[in-house]
Amino acid sequence: MKKFVLVGVALMAALLLVAGSLAAADRPVAPNGIAIYPDYMSWEVVATSYRKDKGHIRIITGNEFAVRALRAGKNPLPDGSVLAKVAWKAEMHPSFPAATEPGAFVQVEFMVKDAKKYKDTGGWGFARFLGNELKPYGKDAGFVSECFNCHLPVAKNDYLFTKIVKTP
Repeated sequence: MKKFVLVGVALMAALLLVAGSLAAADRPVAPNGIAIYPDYMSWEVVATSYRKDKGHIRIITGNEFAVRALRAGKNPLPDGSVLAKVAWKAEMHPSFPAATEPGAFVQVEFMVKDAKKYKDTGGWGFARFLGNELKPYGKDAGFVSECFNCHLPVAKNDYLFTKIVKTP
């Protein structure tokens, strides 16, 4: 009986591993190999932003490593930290014109911390997925230079524009 249970547990674990691999294989992947993190909207909100030049309302979410490090004021963030920046077109609220609200989904961007793997870009890997199709951005892995160059002005803050939102 114990042997049967152990074989059953091992078989179930193998099936879950294969199922997880198939689900991971179905995720969009950026040209530099970073796959979309499907759970980014369940991560904790770190901050919000408005990008005036693009007309985007954004939220920045972070995985548990990033949130813990940001709360502790760590600079640089530890490897394993991941931030997602989710953008929507800003639209005027139809019933309250003084208010702006998210409209159409535009994109989600990721910053993935791995100091060794991404040493040429300040320890950060970048990925962007566009529109409802989550189409990977960039023709080849060289697209990251565009991302990194934008983040150079905040190099002293571990290349992050984001600061964790403080509340009482």
